[in-house]
Amino acid sequence: MVETFQDKLEKYARVLVEKGLNVQPGETVAVNIPVFNYELARLITRFSYERGAAEVIVDYSDSHRQRENFLHAKEERIVNVPEHAIKKMEYLLEKKASRLSIVGGDPDALNGVDHDRLSRAMKANGIAMKPMRMATQANEVAWTVAAAATPEWAAKVFPDLDEQAGVEKLWEQIFKTVRIDTPDPIEAWNLHEAQLVAKATWLNDEQFDALRYEAPGTDFIVGLPQNHVWEAAGSTSRQGTRFIANMPTEEVFTAPDFRRAEGYVASTKPLSYAGNVIEDMVFEFKDGKVVNVTAKKGEETIKRLVEENKGAECLGEVALVPDPSPISQSGIIFFNTLFDENASNHLALGSAYASSVEGGVDMTQEELEAAGLNRSDTHVDFMIGSAEMNVYGIRANGEEVQILRNGDWA
Repeated sequence: MVETFQDKLEKYARVLVEKGLNVQPGETVAVNIPVFNYELARLITRFSYERGAAEVIVDYSDSHRQRENFLHAKEERIVNVPEHAIKKMEYLLEKKASRLSIVGGDPDALNGVDHDRLSRAMKANGIAMKPMRMATQANEVAWTVAAAATPEWAAKVFPDLDEQAGVEKLWEQIFKTVRIDTPDPIEAWNLHEAQLVAKATWLNDEQFDALRYEAPGTDFIVGLPQNHVWEAAGSTSRQGTRFIANMPTEEVFTAPDFRRAEGYVASTKPLSYAGNVIEDMVFEFKDGKVVNVTAKKGEETIKRLVEENKGAECLGEVALVPDPSPISQSGIIFFNTLFDENASNHLALGSAYASSVEGGVDMTQEELEAAGLNRSDTHVDFMIGSAEMNVYGIRANGEEVQILRNGDWA
């Protein structure tokens, strides 16, 4: 029997609800999703209620409506997050709502928007929504980021196809990377999670003092905090719920010691940030901080991110992804961080996840910072991996152990 698109969409919705969020009876479920994908939103709502959710709250996003706001709304409305949005955030935090974010907007939606205006708005939103970000990064709640195909995104990824063919091909790739094309996607995810956890367990046992990266355009060393924790596909919320934060995911990740980063590192894939695509970035670090950043495209946007957001000049995440990962081997540049970061080793500017150090979820912000975890109003991943990259773990005595060789696990 040949599966229809509707069959696959239903399987996808079930995987997001049952394996991604792992919705529990009595929970509030909050969903953010592009307006184009209302059909998927309906399925997520239905399956969440089947799992016993108390309520499902859906917010529809539209990157082109957002563009109109940035172009035409009064300045004071742009740089001040409305009270109703803050109240809603507070309600979701009070209910300890599980959060499902579906990405898929137009990567170029905000091209041409005034950089000053955009930067001020992003900074204001980052500060206002910081309690939600901190709760998410401390796994106070279950959360999942996934994707859905939209015409604008498909046109960016597959510019030679017409709209219908592009959307169909993008859905095909999404379904493949989240294992919907397997006979039992839940079991396929269980196996994949176990394989990633085995890598994280080895790294946790080693407790390297630092990592060293070498590749064309990259010569870089970053320190790791004492008692750091490498995490893989699965995480556990404060309520004891096992969830998958990213679908797809191919990474193992931890927090660096934000005070220790030296050298230079070159990006290997475009970064879609704030509705702009940034390409060919080079970051120079000294004493843990970015002291210079250049880009062949979008340089002003990335400079403003680093210079105008608290903590954005330091790192908050290091992640290892083997180059032979399925997303990398597809050869597709998705212009979407969720996918491109799972095709490549990556770093993140900004805030670290509290769970990346032992006992971190119970630490204060001051204690986390003292432990070496960056506290920031933002968190932005950028991709640095390739088939030519070697990564070494450095022990406290200076001995090096190769972790990745030519982009794959050594």
